[in-house]
Amino acid sequence: MSEPVPRVSLARIFGAFALIGVTSFGGGIVAYLRRALVEEHRWLDKEEFMAALEISQTLPGLNSTNMSVIVGRKLRGPLGAVSAVLGMVLPGAAIVMALGFAYARFRHDPVVAVVLTGVAAAAVGLLLQVTLKIGWKQLVRPKDLAFVVVVFFLVGILHVSLLVTLLCVAPLAIWLNRPPGAVNGKEGE
Repeated sequence: MSEPVPRVSLARIFGAFALIGVTSFGGGIVAYLRRALVEEHRWLDKEEFMAALEISQTLPGLNSTNMSVIVGRKLRGPLGAVSAVLGMVLPGAAIVMALGFAYARFRHDPVVAVVLTGVAAAAVGLLLQVTLKIGWKQLVRPKDLAFVVVVFFLVGILHVSLLVTLLCVAPLAIWLNRPPGAVNGKEGE
């Protein structure tokens, strides 16, 4: 468990999340969140970050917005959550609107197509880096690696819907990863 975080101002929460929101693009926001929240500000330790990330991923909506609510609330309650969400969303929304207007004007320019291809390639690399940095523990045990491979094959190769894949694979994953002795209500015996 991390040490208690001293009271953080709403402006500092807004600024930290605004910086994350304005600099994290291409799908690698988890890496930016981890760097800012765990390494830079030390508002969460590694375990707290992973727990907040897991909760963020299970809730509807964007993971980054969900994470900002969780962290903002931890730091300053409901006002901290609002400050973090506004910081996360407003700068990115302004940039996306500006880029949308620019794209509408220049979308037929071949240079724009080349730039977007480069951005897509960089995003793939960034996602791979985040996966390896944060998810390396799931790549160590053969049982966990098997699930990663099965899901990749179903979704990435066969193009099975992610929802269908999760509904098929999740029950098996849960059953195989249940605590020892959890069958027939005998957990802990």
